[in-house]
Amino acid sequence: MKRSSLYFTEDHALFRQSVRQFIDQEIVPQTEEWETKRRIPHSIFRRMGDLGYLGLPFSEEYGGAGADFWFSVVFLEELARCGMGGFATAVSVHEYMAINHIAKAGSTDLKQRYLVPAIKGEKIAALGITEPDTGSDVSAIRTSARLDGDEYVISGAKTFISNGTYGDFITLAVKTKPEAGTNGISLMVVDLESAGISRTKLNKMGWHSSDTAEIRFDEVRVPATNLIGMQHMGFYYLMESLQLERLVAAVMAVSGAELALEWTLNYLHEREAFGRKIGMFQAIRHKIADVATEIEVARQFVYHTCWLFTQGEVVVKECSMAKLHTSEMQKRVVDTCLQFFGGYGYIEDYPICRAYRDARVGTIAGGTSEIMREIIAKVVMDAVTYKGVYEGRKE
Repeated sequence: MKRSSLYFTEDHALFRQSVRQFIDQEIVPQTEEWETKRRIPHSIFRRMGDLGYLGLPFSEEYGGAGADFWFSVVFLEELARCGMGGFATAVSVHEYMAINHIAKAGSTDLKQRYLVPAIKGEKIAALGITEPDTGSDVSAIRTSARLDGDEYVISGAKTFISNGTYGDFITLAVKTKPEAGTNGISLMVVDLESAGISRTKLNKMGWHSSDTAEIRFDEVRVPATNLIGMQHMGFYYLMESLQLERLVAAVMAVSGAELALEWTLNYLHEREAFGRKIGMFQAIRHKIADVATEIEVARQFVYHTCWLFTQGEVVVKECSMAKLHTSEMQKRVVDTCLQFFGGYGYIEDYPICRAYRDARVGTIAGGTSEIMREIIAKVVMDAVTYKGVYEGRKE
């Protein structure tokens, strides 16, 4: 039975059909190759650029679609249904994290040189925040950028950088005024083929199809015009955009959990034990009921948070709650689902095995569950408030 939606229109439904067809026909069949090679070919980014998928939230002036945020929600949900956490992460980091800063605060020149080719899929972007010694403490980053004439000279290191090995450029957080703490951080665009940059690919437990790197910068020279927005405002740009990053992660976590449930339901209807389908055993049926309920409750809260976001609200608390709840939920759901596969769930030939590996990092990447709880506690217990820094955002 077709149900009406508070959020999605017929246009969104038609768009969903097209994205799902693309994922099923052009992405899923590549799973084994990309996971084995641990690399996504540049050509698939160009293909997504041609289809308009990489420019959904961006202005038509720069080649984007100027679509409402619900088109992005649809895209992210379908993206997660590819069953490769690495691929979904690589695309979402490129579109909703790395180039989002350029679209929001970059100069016209930066938009022409980086945003336009990124929307076309001609250049792949990374976001560089985390450092080997700082982890979740953005204010403690050490990578520095000193102004020398009309160039910045960058030295330091970043780690756990998605798209960092094979990407073309990085939106980089640097200290431009080290003694100023959070008031001394800036963002700038750096070409990853620049002299003085070395990249080391990291060997991960999951997300195998994506590349994740440690990147070192040794006196790397970057034009001063590559500064994004205002100097020393980088921390505040990051804090606002991290809410979108966490909302993106929440959308994909719910969809990923639902995909794991679908695989499990198919298996339960096929597998027999003690003379009947294992899906007929009450112990399993009731656990599946719990799993389905968890997913649906999470979905509705995420949709509500997306709606608040579309209204221009600064939803720090809600985005943090959504990211915390959905990442923990996906981890529980995939673990429960794998149990029903028995020994087969531990075999790489079954996608639930990959889902188990991929889901584990959800409570770490994009802000750990511990950090999410601290942010929520500050809002709820300490009455801390946040305001937007981009034009047009509400306090």
